[in-house]
Amino acid sequence: MDPAESTRPGGAAQDRDDERATVPSPRPPDTPASVPATAPTPDTASAADETGKNETGDNETGEAISGPAVVRPRPAGPARPATPVPAHPATDLGTHEVTNQPPPLAGFDPLACDPALVGAVEREGAAGALPTLRLLGEKVASAEFREHARLANENSPVLRTHDRYGRRIDEVEFHPSWHALMELSVGWGLHAAPWQAPPGTGAHVARAAGFYLVSQLEQGHCCPISMTYASVPALRHDAALSASFEPGLTARIYQPGLARPGSKTGLLAGMSMTEKQGGSDVRTGTTVAAPSVDGTYRLTGHKWFTSAPMNDLFLTLAQAPGGLTCFVLPRVLPDGSRNAIRLQRLKDKLGNRSNASAELEYDDALGWRLGEEGRGVATIIEMVSMTRLDCVLGSAGTIRAALSEAAHHVAHRTAFGERLAAQPLMQSVIADLALESEAATALALRLAGAVDRGETELLRLALPASKYLVCKRAPTVVAEALECLGGNGYVEESGLPRLYREAPLNSIWEGSGNVTALDVLRAVTREPDSVQAVLAEIDAATGLDPWFDRAAKELRTELKAREQRTARRLAELVALCLQGSLLLRHAPEEVATAFVASRFLPDGPWRTAGTLPASAHTEALLERVSPR
Repeated sequence: MDPAESTRPGGAAQDRDDERATVPSPRPPDTPASVPATAPTPDTASAADETGKNETGDNETGEAISGPAVVRPRPAGPARPATPVPAHPATDLGTHEVTNQPPPLAGFDPLACDPALVGAVEREGAAGALPTLRLLGEKVASAEFREHARLANENSPVLRTHDRYGRRIDEVEFHPSWHALMELSVGWGLHAAPWQAPPGTGAHVARAAGFYLVSQLEQGHCCPISMTYASVPALRHDAALSASFEPGLTARIYQPGLARPGSKTGLLAGMSMTEKQGGSDVRTGTTVAAPSVDGTYRLTGHKWFTSAPMNDLFLTLAQAPGGLTCFVLPRVLPDGSRNAIRLQRLKDKLGNRSNASAELEYDDALGWRLGEEGRGVATIIEMVSMTRLDCVLGSAGTIRAALSEAAHHVAHRTAFGERLAAQPLMQSVIADLALESEAATALALRLAGAVDRGETELLRLALPASKYLVCKRAPTVVAEALECLGGNGYVEESGLPRLYREAPLNSIWEGSGNVTALDVLRAVTREPDSVQAVLAEIDAATGLDPWFDRAAKELRTELKAREQRTARRLAELVALCLQGSLLLRHAPEEVATAFVASRFLPDGPWRTAGTLPASAHTEALLERVSPR
């Protein structure tokens, strides 16, 4: 049934205007606003008006520029941080002079010091996006948005279950800096731009590069951005639902606050699957869905982890008469009443503190079926695959952010009479982290290219294997980068503790290590075409390095074993061989040689950072990635 035509009877609390003012745009109105491969330059773009109503009834206007994913936001100034970044701080303090401290890492060009990203974007078919990616990089590296990232995490969301009169509202209040970050990413099309572009145009690669950049800035807000991106292909299982929601989900306008989806120009979507008893085993879900005569369903039950609960609609799973089924639940119903989705409390998490993760209950909540009854996992798995891609991209971004902090520090810090960056042992450490970043970036963008080109067989095996390895590497890299700053890195003001708390999360989201390793094993066992696609990608580098050839041969042996106890080893080896193949074929010789020599050792895998062989060109590797 068309969601626009169904209503929920009964007296739910009525819709109300959002009390938080419309968030000013974090971009000036003359800045290009997305990252498609075919984006025109600002000078040649032609504009057309796009006007909609926000939830308070005010008109909002964004100028759509020609190209598949470029818009200009409504003209407004940037949302300023509550605490301005100090300018010209005093260094002569009377009792002593402050010396030998690096300048703040802000205002640099992230693309200038990330040739791995630039090369991957060009290689995967999105070279036309580089001018707009550079503009986005300037935002990401600016002092203003780095301050937004800090403030959003130091001021966690607050749950408001009732208003002052005791009426149920089930809302979450976010800091203004959260909204500034959200508007940045939505305005640049990172939440949905590729779905408006023709297939094979590099739009997913361009969007992936943009997501990688904003992941370096702040990971919490990337969650609703990722879920919205992943929801569009899943919703296309139902033409009516897709027609109702896709225009709002792909709009480049961020509109916080709850309102009827039909009254908002911009929408966000989420995913709600996990229950208390099941975790990743979603088939054990106890939430039930009872069909109604009008074609809708009523859901009763709970969900244990639901992130970004202020999103406008959620894809969820419930037990229908025909088995586990996927449903779409809006926060606000077409008649303006609140859907019976009750927020119970917010999780007190290790990291990701800018983002809200809620426990909730469905109290006879109205939903529309998406896909066939009993096919819930098959329906929602496409959304899971897209969010897994973003887990890889997000971890690659985290690795790159930590590398930038460490490389910047050692370039400006002197110890024992010599710059840290000039000391061979420190060079080896930073170079090792740089290799990890190069490999993660190349692999993540290769996966995005596979999405663009519809390489489903490759993705079926390569994606879970990549998620396993890259997301596992992130905490180790951040810990090593933090140590490069010594005690200064352990202090909250450095920003590295936030990265450190954030780093484990992508390994948990969309399937923790064992879940993804078992998924790799299933792909190997059940889908021989995916194995052949991965081997073809790896074999493209055969003969370029003997240690790599040895690892590729070992992988073939592991693929035949198919034992659960070695599934993690298999997942790691698949991803490592994919990384090695990419670097051997596309990276400079000093990068590829050092990576293979350190990651495909004859006596075991990579150990700790800074254990590169003496032949590694560490100084060149450090220069390649240092912020400038």
